[in-house]
Amino acid sequence: MDMTPDRFRPSGERYLGRRSTMHISPPRVTASGKGEPGEPGDAEAFLEGFEQILADAAATGRRLTRSEIESRRDLGARAAEAGLGWRALVRAHLAAGRTSRPAGADPDAVLAVVEQAVDAFADGYERAQRRVVRKEEAARREFIDDLLHRRGDPGHLASRCERFGLRLSRTHAVAVAEGPEKYDESDPVPGQVAGELFARFENRRILFTTKDGRMICIAGGHQDDVLTHFAKLVHTVTGASRVAVGRSRPGAVGIGHSYEEALNALDVAQRMGLDDPLLRAADMLVFPVLARDRQALVDLVQHTLGPLETARGGAQPLLDTLSVYFDSGCVAAAAARELSLSVRALTYRLARIQALTGNDPTDPTHRYTLQTAVIGARLLEWPGRPL
Repeated sequence: MDMTPDRFRPSGERYLGRRSTMHISPPRVTASGKGEPGEPGDAEAFLEGFEQILADAAATGRRLTRSEIESRRDLGARAAEAGLGWRALVRAHLAAGRTSRPAGADPDAVLAVVEQAVDAFADGYERAQRRVVRKEEAARREFIDDLLHRRGDPGHLASRCERFGLRLSRTHAVAVAEGPEKYDESDPVPGQVAGELFARFENRRILFTTKDGRMICIAGGHQDDVLTHFAKLVHTVTGASRVAVGRSRPGAVGIGHSYEEALNALDVAQRMGLDDPLLRAADMLVFPVLARDRQALVDLVQHTLGPLETARGGAQPLLDTLSVYFDSGCVAAAAARELSLSVRALTYRLARIQALTGNDPTDPTHRYTLQTAVIGARLLEWPGRPL
């Protein structure tokens, strides 16, 4: 366990640790872009001038001068750029303070010099790390936007995918979660979802992010357990959410298609009034087919259901009756219970619908036309929205 006190731990390192839960990527990135810290012995190369400062300042008890502090900051930044680990650097300063302290110097004075030097060194180190964090985060957001919207050269996009933990030799699927609120990566809800997701699947290649207020998870097409668990986590953490999963597709372009399918599934669910917490685009292919030719769908709704508008109370009550009747498997008793009607009252409504539209909801031949028109009315949000 790392026992380095927080006063000697650059804030940038804590920041990186928190953000790393947001996606799987190579090991902790340093300002040089290296993933692994340098060898412990390399840290001594960044103590240039420290022994002289220690000998002079500890002997007199003075504080470090401005130039001495700036030299420590500069070395700290250079150490971060070289990829040196913070623990090794602190250890090197403490060891140098122990072995190079002036004979007869007051231990408190020695410790004061070490503290000032390490503090300045940490300041330079964390500034360099903050720069790379901002740079890496900007690069990551740009990559995610290009990936989900299929922008840029596919070859270049594929090379960037490996850096962020995705192997495009495999298929991938995208799950999009829409909660009761809009989230970004600084919010605690996505942080909790990501933390628990990566704790459960720590050896999987997963990308988690937020976009347009939604939480997004990208996983291998063969890892449906990851996406299903993601949906359960989101629902548990938010208390009320809906997750849509696009179909598994190959390549970087396929990820963008899967993302669009998930978004379309969420849109259809909202229009259709579906309350399932987990939606799969593969199970909803009929809806994009119907919506593809909008004019044909408008004509179907107008021709088949338009006459319902002449009924007392308008079309909505009879349209709701058809929706519930079809959703109940055309079982009159079940539909009547759902609508809080008697079976006789339900039968009267169905007869009224037949009289107005010329289509009998209980006849299998007419039923298909009516049910397709009812689905179209939901997609078009009719009769609330004029056709």
